[in-house]
Amino acid sequence: MADVKKNKQKERWLAKLVARDHKAFAQLVDRYKASIFLCCKTLGLDQNQADDIASETFLAAYKGISKFRAQADIGTWLWKIAYFKAVSYIRKNNRTNELLQQHQENVVSKEYEPSDALENDEKKEIIYSAVQKLPKLWAMVVILYYREQKTIADIAKIMKINKNTVKTYLFRARNELKQMLTPVFGADDVI
Repeated sequence: MADVKKNKQKERWLAKLVARDHKAFAQLVDRYKASIFLCCKTLGLDQNQADDIASETFLAAYKGISKFRAQADIGTWLWKIAYFKAVSYIRKNNRTNELLQQHQENVVSKEYEPSDALENDEKKEIIYSAVQKLPKLWAMVVILYYREQKTIADIAKIMKINKNTVKTYLFRARNELKQMLTPVFGADDVI
């Protein structure tokens, strides 16, 4: 019964978005802005660039909301818009090679010893730092899968790549993260 009520609320909210209700759109921005910024940051954009891409993303969503068919979650749809806006921005600024560059041998800072009593926030920060050292496409897949809890199919749609490619990126990213994080956390606490 609760799911039916929740679906009705979602449908009403989507109808308000399609009708260009400013209050509903403000809720959309509030609900998804952190996620959109994460997408931009993962692709290596600085704060000002991320602000610009987030603005473009929400403007595109506002203009294109009538085309949204709710076949996927609205968050997935927004990630897809943000991802392609950011990639387009990077390409326009001759940074395509940065987006596709091979992983350089980087080791997580040694200032964190495995014997240290790490707080949960510190651990998340170390893991996020390691994810940022992955090739950009791998990092994007890891964040979409683990943080945003998107399915393989959703990630494939967002990034316009094959599902098997998503799986390959996840496999390689996990292995790389394991190598980077084992010295910090030990073999048992890594992915």
